[in-house]
Parts: sequence; structure tokens; C-alpha cells
Amino acid sequence: MDIKRSGSQPSSQGPSAWFTGTVRIDPLHSAPDPARVAMASVTFEPGARTAWHTHPLGQTLIVTFGRGWVQREGGPIEEIAPGDVVWFEPNERHWHGATASTAMTHIAIQERLDGEAVTWMEQVTDGAYDGP
Repeated sequence: MDIKRSGSQPSSQGPSAWFTGTVRIDPLHSAPDPARVAMASVTFEPGARTAWHTHPLGQTLIVTFGRGWVQREGGPIEEIAPGDVVWFEPNERHWHGATASTAMTHIAIQERLDGEAVTWMEQVTDGAYDGP
């Protein structure tokens, strides 16, 4: 058994290569091998968002605060709110973040395949990030 006490893991700033705007990542858990799951609480300030990316085994988001937007490639931008659960299929190209005017926090859950949980791509342009 492993208990991670609240506040025992340091927060980090979301890297500019993967995010636009101010993003804080609070690690929750990364299971040791052979388990594959990793979880983090991610807070996006208004206007902040991920770059386009995929996950080899998919990703689940659980919104815990605020309002956000999600989009899968070829689909519309959709608003998400506390209590919403979003599932992105394996290798589904997508992005997610806060709305232009409201911060958003979600718990992100994904699994590693061959040690990798995400493939990062290009930033979402300001023109493409204009809400539903």
C-alpha cells in the first residue's frame, strides 16, 4: 500500500512546449510497473489550454472546478463543467483547457504504453481556440 499525503508532492508549471497560458500540474499518482496508470490534477487559468496531443491507451478527464473546453480533431469545441467526465479514445487527437473567461481544473487519468502516456503535437492557435 502507498498513501500519497495531500501536499506531499510539489506542484509544477505546465511546460510551454505542451501548454498555452498559465497551467499548474499537481501530481496525484503514478503507479509502479507493471501497473500503467498515472493521474494529475491540472488547473488552467482563463485562456490556458493544452497543445494537440494523443494518448496511446486513451485518457479520462474528471472536471472538478470551473468551466472548460474540449475538442477532438474534426469535432466541435464543447464546454465541460464540474462533474463532467470526458473519455478520449486511444490515439484520438484532441486538446482541452479553460474557457476564455473562466479557470478550470480537471483530474487527468491515463495509462503508459511502453513507458509513454502522451504524444505532444503543435499548439492550438488563438484562431482555433474561440469556444463553442
